[in-house]
Amino acid sequence: MDAMTRVKDAVIAGARGLYLAIVSLVGSIVLFVFSVVSLAFLLLGIGFLTTPAVLMGVRKYADAHRARAAEWSGVQIPSPYRPFPAGTRSGLTGQVERCSLMLKDPATWRDLQWLLVNMTAGFILAILPPALPLYMLYGWVLALGVWKPIHEAGGGEWFAWIHVTSQSTANQAAALGVGFFLLGVVVNTSLVRSHFLLARTFLAPTPAMRERQLAQRVDRLTETRHDAVDNSAAELRRIERDLHDGAQARLVAMGMDLGTIEALIETDPARAKQLLAKARQDSGEALTELRDLVRGIHPPVLAERGLGDAVKALALRLPVPTEVDVELAGRVEAPVESAAYFAVSESLTNAIKHAGAERIWVDVHHADGMLRIAVTDNGKGGAALGAGSGLSGIERRLGTFDGVLAVSSPAGGPTMVTMEIPCALS
Repeated sequence: MDAMTRVKDAVIAGARGLYLAIVSLVGSIVLFVFSVVSLAFLLLGIGFLTTPAVLMGVRKYADAHRARAAEWSGVQIPSPYRPFPAGTRSGLTGQVERCSLMLKDPATWRDLQWLLVNMTAGFILAILPPALPLYMLYGWVLALGVWKPIHEAGGGEWFAWIHVTSQSTANQAAALGVGFFLLGVVVNTSLVRSHFLLARTFLAPTPAMRERQLAQRVDRLTETRHDAVDNSAAELRRIERDLHDGAQARLVAMGMDLGTIEALIETDPARAKQLLAKARQDSGEALTELRDLVRGIHPPVLAERGLGDAVKALALRLPVPTEVDVELAGRVEAPVESAAYFAVSESLTNAIKHAGAERIWVDVHHADGMLRIAVTDNGKGGAALGAGSGLSGIERRLGTFDGVLAVSSPAGGPTMVTMEIPCALS
C-alpha cells in the first residue's frame, strides 16, 4: 500500500470516527436514558406501552451499528434477537406480550450494557481517529502566530504536554502535531475497527445464545420437514383424486364410446358419427384437465423461463392490475423456485379473494444470498398469521427451505407480505 493510499484511508477513518463519536455519545445516552425511564414506568403500567417501542429503537440503532461495522471495517456482528412467535396479538394485550418477550430476551440486556460502553470506551476509540489529524492542524495554527494573542490573554495554551508560551514552543507544537498525524496514518483504521470489535463483544450472540438459536432452528426445520412430508402426501392424494375423477373418467368413457362406435359403424353410421364427435370432445377435455393438473404441479413457464417470467405470466392472468418488478441475475434451484412461485401465487389469491385489492405490486430480487419477494396490495388489510390461514401455509412452505415470512397488514390496508429464502443464483 503506497503512502497516498494510507493517508487517504486515515482521513476516511477520521471522518468515520467523528461520525461514530457523535452518534455513539448522543444516540447511546438518549436511548439509555429513555430505556431506564421506560423500564421504571413498568411499575406504573405505562412502561408496558412505551418499553417495546423504546427497545425496538435500541435494536434498530444496534442493527445500524452492525451494518456499519460490516461495511466500514469488515467486522461481522450477527443479530442475536429472538423472533416474535407467529400469531403475536395486536392491541394492548399484544403490547404487554411483546414487552414480556423482549425483557426475557438476553440480547435486550446486552444491548443496554453496550449503550453504556458505547458512550464511554466506544466514544474514546471513535474520537481518536479524527483527533489525531485535527491536532496537527491546531498545532500549525498555533505556530502561525495564534499562540501570541492566546498567551497575552491568559498565560498560554497547552498543546498535549507542551505549554505554548513562545514561537519556539509553538513550533514544537506544530512538530508534535505532525507526529500525531503520522501516528493517525498508521493507527486510524485500526482504531475504527477496534471500536466495532468492542461493540461485537456485546452485540454478537454469546455461545449459549447461539446454541439456543441453533436448537430453535433445528426444531423449526424438523417441524417444517414434517409439514413438507404431510403436504406432499396430501398433494399426491389430490393428484390421484383429480386423475381418477377427471381425465381418467373421461378416458374410460371415451373408450366405451369407441367400442360402441366400432359396433355401429356399419349398421348405424349416423349414430357412430355422433359418438365420434363426443369422443373427440372428451379427448380434448381430458387433455385440458391433464394440462391444468401438470400446471398445478410445476408450470411449464417456470421450468422453461424461470421464476421471474413465471410470476409475470401469473400476474397477466389476474383480474386486477398487477405490477411485477424482477431483478434476478440468474436462476435459483428448482425446489426453491417452485416453492417461491406457489407462495407468490397463494399470496396473490389471498389479495384478490380476501383483501378486495384493486391493485397489486410484486417485487422479486436477490441480494446478500437471499431471495426476497414482496407482495403488496391496497386492499382492506387485517391479514394475520395464524392456524388455518393461507398465510400459515405459505410460512410452512417457505420454512422447508429455512425461509421466513413477515406480514404487515394494518386495518384499512395496505398489506405487504414479505418472503425471504436463503439461496444462491446459478
